[in-house]
Amino acid sequence: MSSIPHTLTIAGSDPSGGAGLQGDLKTLSALGTYATNVITAVIAQNTTGVAAVHPVPAAVIGEQLDNLLDDVRLDAVKIGMVADRAVAETLAEALRRRRPRWIVLDPVMVAKSGDALVDAAGIAAVRDVLVPLADVITPNLPEAAVLLDAETPRTPEAMEAMLPGLQALRAPYVLLKGGHLSGEHCPDLLAGPTGSRWLSAPRIATDNLHGTGCALSSAIAARLAHLPPEASDDAIVAAIGEAKAWLHAALDASRRLSVGRGRGPVHHFHAWW
Repeated sequence: MSSIPHTLTIAGSDPSGGAGLQGDLKTLSALGTYATNVITAVIAQNTTGVAAVHPVPAAVIGEQLDNLLDDVRLDAVKIGMVADRAVAETLAEALRRRRPRWIVLDPVMVAKSGDALVDAAGIAAVRDVLVPLADVITPNLPEAAVLLDAETPRTPEAMEAMLPGLQALRAPYVLLKGGHLSGEHCPDLLAGPTGSRWLSAPRIATDNLHGTGCALSSAIAARLAHLPPEASDDAIVAAIGEAKAWLHAALDASRRLSVGRGRGPVHHFHAWW
């Protein structure tokens, strides 16, 4: 590429810096891209939990995105939690009109506690409006179950059985994250146009899990941003694998941080500090 890739995160804020907008900006920067942002919600949270969510109106989100697109070339976009159909449609309209090369969707709909973060209308908006727009979606097991109105998979075999339904939602690549399963390894299942494959890594014994989903989807966007538009399936699969390896290293290095009293963040800059 003739210049450093430009990336965008569309997400809510996290004052503790481990997840959401702030965590995404760290990931995108650590992986060698120039990161920009559009904020969708002002969230009062820390490492122990979320206290309040103040959504940004769809019109204001549209103003942010349109003005950014007027000026900055975007090579890859990561979209986080979207709870409102108006916001989903605003994002889709703008991104269809001036399509970036890559769009990664992290369909954040279920908290780690198991509580739903969006209502039925929000789920439908993510499934019907944003998933078909994305090149890669990265649901965890509860989120995949919500998307398909199905039971949460409890085994690798159940994960495999869920793939056809997720692929039918029309995103070319599906990374079904298996971190909710038990065992010594974290098995993620990647499906694409040429088939499916397991991406597995040893499970790291740590409570520093705040923002792991945000970090992985942003890392995928960053790695894809370095690829040319005509990238092969092998190159795309390799980029997703590199993102997972980066997150594994960030989790392993998280012990070097001491942030907050709850679930700490991963170490986004483990390769730099």
